[in-house]
Amino acid sequence: MEPLPVHYSRMTQTRLVLPPDTNHLDTIFGGKVLSYIDEIAALTAMKHSNCVVVTASIDSVDFLSSAKVGDALTLEACVSSTGRTSMEVYVKVFADDLLQGRKVMTTESFLTMVAVDVEGKPTPVPSIIPETEEDKRLYETAPSRKEHRKSRPAFR
Repeated sequence: MEPLPVHYSRMTQTRLVLPPDTNHLDTIFGGKVLSYIDEIAALTAMKHSNCVVVTASIDSVDFLSSAKVGDALTLEACVSSTGRTSMEVYVKVFADDLLQGRKVMTTESFLTMVAVDVEGKPTPVPSIIPETEEDKRLYETAPSRKEHRKSRPAFR
């Protein structure tokens, strides 16, 4: 299986923040943002693996600032590293106030997606070729995120 350059999996989605998407402070619900993050991560991983994928874990979500009604919410995602059947997907979310010309990062997240075959069994995925400085930094720091993920206690 040939490695794929990171740009192959890179995806962007833009959504308008509407009143039903917000809380009593007129900022977007965190759960709504999580839903968008999970969706773009799945699409990105499916594009990279050419397979159906499942979310194995949402490894981290950092809410840095909020988005308000009328903002354009832009999600950017790429596969940042791979295992045998898993893919770490990096997602950044930006709020763009189109009327004021201000754009700020609101959320940063890492998810682990697993490619599965028609029977739901994990299936191998191509590795990645980092291209940009950000790609290389994410790729080089992926082993420590994986170790942290594996060392978390399970509360079962």
